[in-house]
Amino acid sequence: MRRVVIGTAAVSMALSVAACGKAGDDKKSDSSSSSSSGGKTIGLLLPDSVTARYEKFDHPYFEAQVKKLCADCTVDYANAAGDAAKQAQQVSTMVTKGVKVIVISAQDSAAIKSSIDAAVAKGVKVVAYDRLAQGKVSAYVSFDNVKVGELQGQALLDALGSKATTKSKVVMINGDDADPNAAQFKSGAHKALDGKVDIAYEQSGLWKDTVAAQKVKAAITQLGAKNIAGVYSANDGMAGGIATTLKGAGISGIPLTGQDAELAGIQRIVAGTQSSTVYKAFKPEADAAATIAVDLLQGKSIDSLATGTQTSGSGDKVPSQLLTPVSVTKANIKDTVIKDGLYTVSDICTSEFAKACKAAGLQ
Repeated sequence: MRRVVIGTAAVSMALSVAACGKAGDDKKSDSSSSSSSGGKTIGLLLPDSVTARYEKFDHPYFEAQVKKLCADCTVDYANAAGDAAKQAQQVSTMVTKGVKVIVISAQDSAAIKSSIDAAVAKGVKVVAYDRLAQGKVSAYVSFDNVKVGELQGQALLDALGSKATTKSKVVMINGDDADPNAAQFKSGAHKALDGKVDIAYEQSGLWKDTVAAQKVKAAITQLGAKNIAGVYSANDGMAGGIATTLKGAGISGIPLTGQDAELAGIQRIVAGTQSSTVYKAFKPEADAAATIAVDLLQGKSIDSLATGTQTSGSGDKVPSQLLTPVSVTKANIKDTVIKDGLYTVSDICTSEFAKACKAAGLQ
């Protein structure tokens, strides 16, 4: 399988190929970026508005790439706000409008299957974005999600250093089981951690900071504050709630992982309350999905883009393009998210983090 390596200077390479781990509610999530309908419209359906990346990065990057490749194309956008039933209705609405290609990051990969298959039966092409939805999708664009979990697990071990022993108790907070990526992150993390540390407590945090915080509080009660060597969090959103819970329990200086390179996560890494995150450059992913969507709309082959195959939960073999994630710690913030222009130093180093930024060599 061909994979596009990203992060740091390699982002430009990923961009050239593309161009040729939740719930929530937000009133603006029902908004659509276009009222146009018909054959020159591409639908974009994202799962929630709590995860910062979707509204801030994925949506605008995707729309910009579509416009670049197809001047008279429009993007019809909607966000499910963490509601699988709402997303199913959004698919139906787009089909009714006459949208011919729908790109979807499924809120619930299994629940959306019937909606996808109904759309495909009416001649609509569906591209699974970031999460591999079940059903007769034409293509899938994401990252190597097992690798994401491996990077998270290895970063936790690296942060533990000599304390990474089979006696070290680690708390593991996974993503939502309705998201197929969560199982892959979990698999990769176990691949890195099993036999190296004692995973003494493992639960799903449902991609919610509040749920993750509750689970870690329960872990502290069960294991004892002094007995927790580190915490695996499947993403930065949950890590935020976990970091607050650890602080409240008087626990500091232990590794805490994350994913998505959210600004708050990067700031916690600078401050020392989170040890790592995983950077999945949003622009190459959005550009790749937009390129495939435009090609499908125009009846072109996508074989040169989706060169691999992934099998969905429904057993469908889906042409896929997977990109490579990058682990981020305090040591390489400059060479990853700052170098790639995701954030500036001033974005990260607000007054609250000025002292920590100076110590980290960011100012």
